[in-house]
Amino acid sequence: MDVKEMKSQPLDLLEQQNPFTIAQKQCDKCALYLELDPGIHQILRVPRREIHINIPVRMDDGSTKVFQGFRVIHNDVLGPAKGGIRFHPHETIDTVRALAAWMTWKCSLLNLPLGGGKGGVVCNPKEMSQGELERLSRGYVAQLWEFIGPEKDIPAPDVYTNPQVMAWMMDEYSKIVGRNQFGVITGKPPLIGGSLGRGDATARGGIFVLREAAGIRGMNLQGATVAVQGYGNAGYHAAQLAVELLGCKIVAISDSSGAILNARGLDPQKVHAYKAKNGSVVGYPGTQSISSDALFELDVDVLFPCALENAITEKNAPSIKASIIAEFSNGPTTPEADEILYERGVHVLPDFLCNAGGVTVSYFEMVQNYNLLYWEEEEIHARLDRKMTKAYDTVLDVSLKYQVNMRRAAYIVALKRVADAVKLRGWV
Repeated sequence: MDVKEMKSQPLDLLEQQNPFTIAQKQCDKCALYLELDPGIHQILRVPRREIHINIPVRMDDGSTKVFQGFRVIHNDVLGPAKGGIRFHPHETIDTVRALAAWMTWKCSLLNLPLGGGKGGVVCNPKEMSQGELERLSRGYVAQLWEFIGPEKDIPAPDVYTNPQVMAWMMDEYSKIVGRNQFGVITGKPPLIGGSLGRGDATARGGIFVLREAAGIRGMNLQGATVAVQGYGNAGYHAAQLAVELLGCKIVAISDSSGAILNARGLDPQKVHAYKAKNGSVVGYPGTQSISSDALFELDVDVLFPCALENAITEKNAPSIKASIIAEFSNGPTTPEADEILYERGVHVLPDFLCNAGGVTVSYFEMVQNYNLLYWEEEEIHARLDRKMTKAYDTVLDVSLKYQVNMRRAAYIVALKRVADAVKLRGWV
């Protein structure tokens, strides 16, 4: 939804779609099941700290442009904050607040000794040169370096940021503090302290969860049809690994320009190469062009939401035919849609479970940086598999115990761990 569309929406609808409002509603509902102390509940509803900055950047034409940036720490009771940095033209503080909260629950759910943080810069990387992006990345760290660090807050890549951006940020921090500090950032290139297996970790973790869910549902994934909404890093890797590891058939893919369909199946690598060359998946040979909205209504076994927030709402949830929804993106489903899908028997693998592979391997990267001992990729995959499988089993057990959907069950698990830590540390 662009700015013009947002302005035309009624205020109550905008509030319903506000990611932070959604995150708070999800927290509130699960707090009832846990009968949380009111003080603890209030702590968990709001960020612990947020920083707003303005970053002046010298552009290639000699002009100076000022970019607005944010860094939010939602909660760090379990350990230093962890969370990515987004470069996006429609970034908002409420989106960053929501993502920071979801990172708190994600780290707690995976039983990682980390809290939740998130960052963002309002910019359009597609319209910026490499030099401009580097100056913006370094400028972001130059204004925040006192508030980040291996024992405080460890950023990582997110939408439209990548290992190169992380390398610039790590280098800038190292220059400021006067020593190499590889551990200040994760998602770096392996040559300078990054972890093997980080590039596809978000998708791989979700594929492990999908495998477990399909087993519970009695679904044979060999030849199972999949529609992929969003074809960035997570979408591409999710599609590729679904084919490679599970034998699924990708029949539809969308990006910001539209969607393509081929019932006989699509080769994820070839579609990815086509998009890299042409800027979109639309027009890929041998496919039928459909609308992005139509992709959600396809008669497929599994749906992968891999784009931005609020993709699945009360409007399109009744039309979804997939048996399993694996949320590789953050916040793709509104609370109203969640209830509809649960009543219809759709097995939703919630975002902060399904896409937790990224932060899990980021944690592995931190451990490797601390110890100056780096693991082989096979070991990382095996460790990730164990973490994701255990988390899924725990959430499923709670879902069955309380007779609630998987998202609410995941919240119950995550909130309880954070709430117990708050109480043990005497914050309330």
